[in-house]
Amino acid sequence: MTVPHPIPYQGSKRKLASDILVHFPNQLNTLYEPFSGSAALTLSAAYFHKAKNYCISDCLSPLIEIWQMILKHPDELAKQYHEIWYQQLGNEKEFYAQIRNEYNRDHEPAKLLYLIARCVKNSIRFNSSGDFNQSPDNRRKGMHPDKMKHNILGAHHLLKDSTKAVSADYSEMLDKAKSGDLVYMDPPYQGVSNKRDPRYYEQLDFDKFVNELDKLNKKNVDYIVSFDGSCGNKVYGSDLPKYLELTKIDVIAGRSSQATLNGSDDITIESLYLSRNIAPKAKSKQLKLFELSAV
Repeated sequence: MTVPHPIPYQGSKRKLASDILVHFPNQLNTLYEPFSGSAALTLSAAYFHKAKNYCISDCLSPLIEIWQMILKHPDELAKQYHEIWYQQLGNEKEFYAQIRNEYNRDHEPAKLLYLIARCVKNSIRFNSSGDFNQSPDNRRKGMHPDKMKHNILGAHHLLKDSTKAVSADYSEMLDKAKSGDLVYMDPPYQGVSNKRDPRYYEQLDFDKFVNELDKLNKKNVDYIVSFDGSCGNKVYGSDLPKYLELTKIDVIAGRSSQATLNGSDDITIESLYLSRNIAPKAKSKQLKLFELSAV
């Protein structure tokens, strides 16, 4: 069995999960994954029995409703997706637009799952009103219902007895975390988080985020953050403040999809920040931020 991934999210940490999991403490009570998206880290952690309990959360309520159906009503979600997927055949482009319009009115989770599976690069986009507005990838029909059902049921069996799915602001979930837990965070891309960007339903307030990390330090709660990085000569974002006493690790994410389209060989490097009590375990480029002078 491989780790099931029912939500094909662009930017998912599915391929980097092993590079992140290696830094997890040996004994965990609850793993919190706010900004959960596809919950790739939670799925991989559950597969390898990294924690006793899991909590996935996101501010996008219909996305969390997908997870709630996976946890409690997987067969119903698989059935709804099956029906939507087969209705598109022979009229894929127009049908996608119809489902997108319907979703923006009723926010039904199965429709969002179909849109994510069908949209360009599995990359969700929202307009300034919060409506889903990404175009369809007309070269494909989205994940086949048989494969989707396999992934939904696989995720259900992995998570059903140990996981909660909550629609909430990330700060609400961090307040619940205690010593002995771990929080993994993959917030909106730092390079665009200070302006309206269609890749994110909600933007990130940098100062608030840093303050929340400081509060975790004071509660002695361990955390890991995926936050900035680079691609070729282009650097995205700046380091988190040195007073948080974090260790920064560069993780090779591989050749970027945009580089592939452009015919270049640029490699994407993603930055991983480990809270002060987590000892780095991977053979990666490591940098103790609190030992540096301020940038």
